[in-house]
Amino acid sequence: MKYLVFLAVGVLFLSGWTVAQEGVGVGSVEEVTADADLGASREASRTDAETVLREEEAISPDGLSVAQQRELKEKAQNFTFQTEVNRMMKLIINSLYRNKEIFLRELISNGSDALDKIRLMSLTDRGVLDATEDLSIRIKADAEKRLLHIIDTGIGMTKNDLVNNLGTIAKSGTADFLSKMQDNEKQSNSQEMNDMIGQFGVGFYSAFLVADRVTVVSKHNDDKQHVWDSDASSFSVADDPRGDTLKRGTHITLHLKEEAADYLQPDTIRSLVKKYSQFINFPIYLWASHTETVEEPEEAEPASEDEDAQVEDAEDKRESKKTEKTVWDWELMNDNKPIWTRKPADVRDEEYTQFYKTLTKDTAAPLARAHFVAEGEVTFRALLFVPRVQPADSFNRYGTKTDHIKLYVRRVFITDEFNELMPNYLAFVQGIVDSDDLPLNVSRETLQQHKLVKIIKKKLVRKVLDMLKKISDDEYEHFWKEYSTNIKLGVIEDPSNRSRLAKLLRFHSSRGEDMTFLADYVARMKPGQKQIYYIAGSSRAEVERSPFAERLVRRGYEVLFLTEAVDEYCLSSLPEFDGHKFQNIAKEMFDLEEGDREKEQLEAQRTQFEPLTKWLGERLGSYITRAAVSRRLARSPVALVATAFGWTGNMERLAMSNAHQKADDAQRRHHLSQKKMLEINPRHPVVLELLRRVTDDPDDPLALDTARTLLRTAALRSGYMLQEGQAIEFADSVDAMLQRALGLPPDAQPELESESDPDGADSQEPSDEVDAEADEHDEL
Repeated sequence: MKYLVFLAVGVLFLSGWTVAQEGVGVGSVEEVTADADLGASREASRTDAETVLREEEAISPDGLSVAQQRELKEKAQNFTFQTEVNRMMKLIINSLYRNKEIFLRELISNGSDALDKIRLMSLTDRGVLDATEDLSIRIKADAEKRLLHIIDTGIGMTKNDLVNNLGTIAKSGTADFLSKMQDNEKQSNSQEMNDMIGQFGVGFYSAFLVADRVTVVSKHNDDKQHVWDSDASSFSVADDPRGDTLKRGTHITLHLKEEAADYLQPDTIRSLVKKYSQFINFPIYLWASHTETVEEPEEAEPASEDEDAQVEDAEDKRESKKTEKTVWDWELMNDNKPIWTRKPADVRDEEYTQFYKTLTKDTAAPLARAHFVAEGEVTFRALLFVPRVQPADSFNRYGTKTDHIKLYVRRVFITDEFNELMPNYLAFVQGIVDSDDLPLNVSRETLQQHKLVKIIKKKLVRKVLDMLKKISDDEYEHFWKEYSTNIKLGVIEDPSNRSRLAKLLRFHSSRGEDMTFLADYVARMKPGQKQIYYIAGSSRAEVERSPFAERLVRRGYEVLFLTEAVDEYCLSSLPEFDGHKFQNIAKEMFDLEEGDREKEQLEAQRTQFEPLTKWLGERLGSYITRAAVSRRLARSPVALVATAFGWTGNMERLAMSNAHQKADDAQRRHHLSQKKMLEINPRHPVVLELLRRVTDDPDDPLALDTARTLLRTAALRSGYMLQEGQAIEFADSVDAMLQRALGLPPDAQPELESESDPDGADSQEPSDEVDAEADEHDEL
C-alpha cells in the first residue's frame, strides 16, 4: 500500500515538472492547436486522463505544481502598500469608475502600449524580437476556477519595473497625487479628482473592480521571468520557478469575484472587446470553442462467405455518418481595421458608406463626410458623417447627451455618453474621433473638464462647417430641409462661428420662389444699397402682403422673407454679413436710400400732414408713441411700427404662443405694453380725407372713430394681436361703420326678444281657440 502511495506522488511530481518544462505555465502564450477529435473524445469519455490533460493545456495556462507553488511562496519578496497608497487603492476601486466593465479595456490598452513599445524598439534593433516575433493579445477564461487571463507579447517588465510600476502608483508622483487628492476631497470636486487620477496612470488597478486577487507574470528581454501577486492590500514579487516560459511579455491572471463571473463568458468578452477595443492595432484572440460537423464512414461489419460474391464497389455505396465535434481554437475578435487611420485618398466611397452603416445602423448612405487629421497643440484623427435624415424627435432631446460621436484614445474606445465634442446645434453629426494626446485611462467624467477636449471641439466644429459648405447645390437643398433649424440655432448660440454659419443660411425672398443664400442676396443688391432688408411672419403669403414691404418691392429692392419661427431670432443675433447690416423693415430707424428729389418730396409731405400726425399723436397718445409720414407704405393706409428694441408683430406672436413661460412674466408684460409708432400713407385716399376732416374740425367724432379703427386695422395688418378688450371695441366700431354704409341710423338697435317663462313657454295669455282645444282634449 505504501508503495502505491509513493508511486502516485512520484507521478504527480513528474507531471508537474514536465508541464513546467514544456512552457505550460502562467504566462504561456504559445498558440495551442487542439486535436481534431478533442471535442469528440471529450463527449465520449470525461474520465480519459489524456483528454483532461489536453483540455488543461489548451484552456488554462495556470499550471504551477504543488512544489512550484511552495517554492514561489518561500522565495517571494513581500511588500506592504503604504497607508496612503492603500487609501488611494480604495478610492480607485470604489470611486474612480462607475462602470466596472472597463477593466478589460484598461488591461487590453496596457497590453497594446507594451506591444507598441517593443515594435518601436524593433525599428532600430530587430534583435528585440528574437524571443518571439508574435505581437498579439490573447484572452483565456477558466469558468470553473473563476480565472481570467490577459496575455500580451509586448516589452514586458523587469523585477524593478514590477516593484516600481505596480507596487507604487505613479512612482515618485504618489505624494503629489495624494496631496491633490486631499485638496479635492476638501473641495468635494469629483470631476477634478478624476482628472487628476487619469494623469497618474492607474488604469491597471481597475482590475480590482472585478478581482479580489491579481497575479502578473512578466518577462523582459533584459531580465528573467518574475511573478507579481497582490490582493489590493499588499503584494509580493518572486522569480518564477518554471523559468522563462513566457519568452517575452506579460500575463495577467484575474481571480474574479463571485459576482463578476459573467466576465468569464465568451459572449461577454466578445461584446466588451467589440465595444472598447475592436480598433486596437494588434490582434486580440479569445480561446473559445465552436462546433463542427464532420463525416465519418460507418464501420464495416465482418464479411461473411456469402458476401464475397458481392460487387467490388459495394464499399463506395456505404453512407457516411455525420457527427458534431467541439473544437477549441484561437478566435480573432478585432478584424475590423480602423478606417480613419488610413489616408483619405486610399479609402473608396463604398468603404466609407459601409463603415457609416455599420457605425450608425442607418440604411441610407450619408449626406456628407469629412475625413481628416488635425495637428498642432493636440493631434487627432476624425471621420465625421452627416445622416441623410434627422430623427423627428431630435429637438425634443435638444441639449441632452447623445451617442453620435465616439471618442477613442489610441484606437481604444473611451466613451460616447457626453456631448462636449460637438455643440448642441451640431448634435446630428456622427462619427469617430481618435486622439493620441488624451490620457488613455481618462474617465468619462474627466473628459468634460479636460482642456484638450475644448481644443478638439473647436477644430471639429470648423471642419464640420467646412464640410457643410462643400455640399453640392442639389444635395444642399435636401440638407436645408432637414437641418435648417440647427444652423439657425448655431447662429444664435455660437458667437465665435457666426460668420461661418451665416454663409450656410438660406431664406425665401421677394426675388422668386427659390431660396437664396445671403452671399447671393448681396451680389444682387442695388447700387448704393447698404442694408439687407427682411420681414418676418408665419407664412410666405403673410409676408408677401405685409404693408412694410410694399414700397420696397415696388421700387426693385429685394426683401428676405423669414417664415420659420426661429428666423427672426437668428438674424437679430447676426450683426452683419459681408459688411452689410440687417434691417427689419417692420421697425423704426428704417433707412431707404433715396435721392435728393425723394428727400425733398418727403419733407413736403411731412409739412403737409403735420396737422394730422400731431392730431393723431394727441388723440391716440395712450396707444402710440407718435405718428409720422411713412416711407415704406404703398397700398395700405397705415401701419404700426415697432421701436428699435421692441417686439415686432411676429415676435410678439411667438412669445405669446410659448408654452414654457411663467403665468406672469414681467419681461413679456413689458414688451406687450410697449407703444408703437403709427405710420400713415400720404397717398392713400382715407388718409387724405382724414386730414381734410381734422383740418376743418379737430373735434369731428367721425374722424376720431375713423382714427381708432385705422389704429386697430394697422395693428392687425402689422401682425400684432389686439390686447385688453381692443378686439371687442374694434368689432363694435366696424359694426357701426357698416350701419352707416348701409344708410341705417347710427343708433339703430336689434329687436328685443319676447320674454319667456322658466319652462320656455310664451308668457302671453292663451287665446280662446287654444282654451277650446284644451277643453275638447280633456273631454276626450
